[in-house]
Amino acid sequence: MAKSLTPKLKKILTEAGCYFERTGKGDHDIWYSPITQRRFVVDSAIKSRHTANAVLKQAGLPKQF
Repeated sequence: MAKSLTPKLKKILTEAGCYFERTGKGDHDIWYSPITQRRFVVDSAIKSRHTANAVLKQAGLPKQF
């Protein structure tokens, strides 16, 4: 099974100024991006680089995976 990309993703988001807002349904977290001024969902076990890059796109950041 692939290693989770979530810890690295959360570190990138935090360094960019995004922050955790609240827990969502199941194992999802709601984050806020000051870049896009929008909320977005981060799963606790992202294993696909495509999903990780999609989260970065929602946060207004370039691909890094």
